[in-house]
Amino acid sequence: MEKTTVRERLQALREEMGKRNFAAYIVPTEDFHGSEYVGAHFKAREYLSGFTGSAGTLLVLKESAALWTDGRYFLQAEAQLKDSGITLMKSGEPDVPTLAEYLVKTLAKGARVGFDGRTVTGAFVEKLQSKTAEKQFTFRGKEDLADLVWKERPPLSAEPVWELPAAYAGMTREEKLSKVREKMAEEGADALLVTDLTESAWLLNLRGSDVKNTPVFLAFMLLTKTRALLCAQKAAFSETVCKELAEVGVSLLPYESIADLVAALPPGQRLLVDETKVSYRLLKAVSKGVERINRPSPIALMKAVKTEREIAHMRSAHVKDGVAVTKFLCWLKSRAAQEEITEISAAARLEEFRKEREGYLGPSFDPIVAYGAHGAIVHYEATPETDIKIEPKGFCLVDTGGHYSEGTTDVTRTIALGKLTAEEKRAYTLVLKGHLRLMAAKFPEGVSGRNLDAIARGPLWEQGLDYRHGTGHGVGYLLSVHEGPQNIRWKAGRDKAVPLAVGMIFTNEPGYYEEGKYGIRHENLMLVIMGEKTAYGQFLQLEPLTMAPFDREAIEVSLLTKEELGLLNTYHQMVYETLEPQFEGEELDWLKEVTAAL
Repeated sequence: MEKTTVRERLQALREEMGKRNFAAYIVPTEDFHGSEYVGAHFKAREYLSGFTGSAGTLLVLKESAALWTDGRYFLQAEAQLKDSGITLMKSGEPDVPTLAEYLVKTLAKGARVGFDGRTVTGAFVEKLQSKTAEKQFTFRGKEDLADLVWKERPPLSAEPVWELPAAYAGMTREEKLSKVREKMAEEGADALLVTDLTESAWLLNLRGSDVKNTPVFLAFMLLTKTRALLCAQKAAFSETVCKELAEVGVSLLPYESIADLVAALPPGQRLLVDETKVSYRLLKAVSKGVERINRPSPIALMKAVKTEREIAHMRSAHVKDGVAVTKFLCWLKSRAAQEEITEISAAARLEEFRKEREGYLGPSFDPIVAYGAHGAIVHYEATPETDIKIEPKGFCLVDTGGHYSEGTTDVTRTIALGKLTAEEKRAYTLVLKGHLRLMAAKFPEGVSGRNLDAIARGPLWEQGLDYRHGTGHGVGYLLSVHEGPQNIRWKAGRDKAVPLAVGMIFTNEPGYYEEGKYGIRHENLMLVIMGEKTAYGQFLQLEPLTMAPFDREAIEVSLLTKEELGLLNTYHQMVYETLEPQFEGEELDWLKEVTAAL
């Protein structure tokens, strides 16, 4: 096992940069598919920097380095980058330059900037070129320098691919292929380039294990009016799956052949491609005679709007998950003062509760069990070095999720383990107020998550407080726990405002964090359902899918309005009625007590 330090790895990279006269080299987080979470082979940024968060861009210069990440990871990055020689750039904060601004300020005119063009999008490079035009940089995206210095780099994964039956998906792969081709026809496209791993998996009703906690497999697809070319690791496919794909006209080709297929598209063809998602290298492979239709993939929206069967299964999955999470809450609150429980052992106990549920397949992301001050680190993950004992006092934030045969869950509860201060109860209640208000939202068709975000932040904003993450994200059906194109956040960024539609599922997770003291987050999954129709049009509303009680001991009831208190009591009544048949004895008594009306 390699025992080099971050400084030594960066120096080795600089030596390779010097051979090519690169003044700078950019290492993003993404794989060849723009994935948020990536397989071991693609963790070059983590290897070179030591920062393990799921978002960040590393810039290495001849004598310095910097890493940009967002507010979810500021505290984590500060700790992990200490003594590395890498400067943390807190994206979005005042006076913090963007990557482009930093390059303009730091590099000489005409400098050469390198990157692996398979791991950055065409839109990323185009924007970088535009923002730095005054310095006339030369950009080179043909080489993966990290590969030259990462001597023990894991190979590309080729874990077995398995089938998700249409009984769970709600549509057969034939039906999905037909519907996607209809969307292509509407756009006047002859071909569609699919690079997102979740889109290939959804379209073909297949799942895999090439990315930890995300059941996808490495694949590209080129879909035409008559052909479906799947470029993937052949070793991952059984004869049975290959035969079933062939029966619906899907041809399995080598993973690395996608660039040649794109390059071979004949002049005059119209290729539907999302340049914000497709890699720079693949876009460069498209011949000049092929017209590019730069649009979001139609699969993204189709995947986000769940079928009736998917919705029914998701409700079932959340009942199972609610039983597991609620049993865990009961266990932790009753045992914290009696047993030696740490963050890691608590996470393991919750995993045991989930494994007791029929159809449980595994976690949907690495568990966040953050006690005390660790709760202020938004995406904290306990390690043997950071693991601490959970004491019978203060808060423990538990953000976890699971994959079931019936779907994917993501739930956060902040647990009071003893007497709280007035400040802690006030903060807990302000966050809960925002969560309840969003849960009760009713809005006309056409409204996006950007419009709704302020509802959840309102109680905090009124006090001059806030949190540095989005309020919600979409959730896939036995796919990625983070799914677009819908989201709930007011900062537009590069994302377009996508209207919420019946059948979409997203998280409702406002929070509040006091560095060095505690963190609070309340998270349920919400289903968009049909509301009433009035003279002003069709309205939509939300149905909570998550079934687990909030901690009544942490609530300052006087801060809740009559309406908010009614919402909380109604939700807790729903939790009790849903879970009661699967509880008995002392656990049932506890459930009845913690869901009783306030």
